[in-house]
This record gives sequence, C-alpha cells and structure tokens, in this order.
Amino acid sequence: MPGTIDIDRIFRENRASPPSERTLPWEETCDGITVVVEPKPHWADDMRAFRLEARAYCRYADWTANGGHARFYGHIDTSGDDVMMRARAMIAREIADGLWD
Repeated sequence: MPGTIDIDRIFRENRASPPSERTLPWEETCDGITVVVEPKPHWADDMRAFRLEARAYCRYADWTANGGHARFYGHIDTSGDDVMMRARAMIAREIADGLWD
C-alpha cells in the first residue's frame, strides 16, 4: 500500500474484494436494517451477519436471500458494532506494530 496507511483505507480496499474473499467485516443495509457481516472463518460453512445495534445475528445466506426478513437469533454478547470495533482495534494495533508498512 503506497502512501499513508489508515484504517478506513484498509477497510475500503478489503471491500473491493468479493464477499467470500474479504478478511474484514463490512456493513450492509437492506429494508432499513443494517448488519455487520463477519468474514467466514476457515471452519465455517457460512458467514454471519450481526445487527449493527442489537445483539442478534443471522446466516449471511439468509440475509442475502431475505434481507430485513431474515431470521435473527439472539447473541449473548456480540452486536455488529462490537464486531466492527474489534476489527478496527486489531488493525490499529497492527499499524502501530508496523505490520502494514
């Protein structure tokens, strides 16, 4: 990455990849509901979409098929905002450690 590295640029460049190849979470909105999609770990059969401001999630396949009518399940401690904040903190630490030079 030439020039100054910042977190927003890293997220923008990650978003340029197809969803199945992304390594960082991203936001999507449909039917007035915003979710943060968590990238698929190597062991998972599908990604999860967490509601931005609620501790609830659904399968990404359900989200892409049904949008705001997807079936959301309660999650004891994670919202979409939590997912995004953890990812941003991880990138900030990696930048500070010189891993993005």
